[in-house]
Amino acid sequence: VIANFAPMAFRQPPAWVVYSPLLPLLLLLLSGLYMFVLPYAAKGRGMQRAGG
Repeated sequence: VIANFAPMAFRQPPAWVVYSPLLPLLLLLLSGLYMFVLPYAAKGRGMQRAGG
């Protein structure tokens, strides 16, 4: 965050400075959603095996 706001204090930063945090944030979002869904997916698969 500091690396992103420091250039903004002096002048208009280039676009790559502004958009550079988006890739790590996207990776964090995807991994977080994956870990959130894991227990529900495992629970659903366990129910199907026990019922079948």
